[in-house]
Amino acid sequence: MTSPRPLLSIVCPCFDEEAVIGLFHERLAAAVDALENLDAEVVYVDDGSSDGTLAKLNALAESDERVRVCSFSRNFGHQIALSAGLDHAVGDAVLMMDSDLQHPPELIGELVAKWREGYDIVSTVRTETADAGFAKRVSSDLFYSVWNFLSRTPLPRGAADFCLISARVADVVRGMREHHRFLRGILSWTGYTRAIIPYRADERAAGQSKYTAVKMFAMASDAILSFSSAPLRLATRVGAGITALGFLYFLWILGRNLVLGDLVPGWASLIGVTLILGGVQILFIGLIGQYLARVFEEVKGRPMYVLKQAPPKSTRPGRGDPPSSNRRVE
Repeated sequence: MTSPRPLLSIVCPCFDEEAVIGLFHERLAAAVDALENLDAEVVYVDDGSSDGTLAKLNALAESDERVRVCSFSRNFGHQIALSAGLDHAVGDAVLMMDSDLQHPPELIGELVAKWREGYDIVSTVRTETADAGFAKRVSSDLFYSVWNFLSRTPLPRGAADFCLISARVADVVRGMREHHRFLRGILSWTGYTRAIIPYRADERAAGQSKYTAVKMFAMASDAILSFSSAPLRLATRVGAGITALGFLYFLWILGRNLVLGDLVPGWASLIGVTLILGGVQILFIGLIGQYLARVFEEVKGRPMYVLKQAPPKSTRPGRGDPPSSNRRVE
């Protein structure tokens, strides 16, 4: 009996992509059709879109038997949408990519070729983003610099969520159910063999980027705080440094008062000590609070996401069955 051909699962999160999803699927289907000796499925995850994205995805599922669609009850975020798609993917390899055409589907063949060479993780690295302004480029470089300085899980500069992973990597990631997720870091943490493919990110084909400056900062904070306790150690060092400076300032005030006698007794020392110690304490409390908030989120045991529409059962059951805490909700 002939064994079935390997299956590639392609996971694509969508949030208000009504204007571009048709063009994206057209290019994606063309890239998939060009793959040799490989079957494919496409798992679209509607991340609580407020436009007609879900209707268009369901229409694609009716016209293309390779398409499976799941939809969130509300917007849970990009990283959670990727994780949900991974939960429902059943392929021998899983490729994750955005549906706004900034991740070019034509590159899929190169990622598959590297996987066939034996790499468990095939990551892409942005060498350039067509519509990225100066501030975005600087903030991106700063993030990767801070990440690689603080974390013991190195990331290549410009790493993207556009990547392909083997089934065994997918199984490991499915077992990691933390809510504050940074998949690029999670994949690097697994330690499996990795290949890097550079690419140029094109402009969005339509619509606006959903990643505002606030969301990008929140994601960067989640990434660093989820993978490193170094900020706590750094805060301790900063506190020690500020305390030392405060002590030197106190000596300077005392010396000036003894020599010149031009200070109101007690005022300068009180203000100096209050400002320094108050600032250090607030810094420490806020930083500890960030870590404590993450513990609070995890111990509640809530599901990572809630579905209002689940995809139909795959014809290849086994992998990708969603955890019981994330079953369909009508």
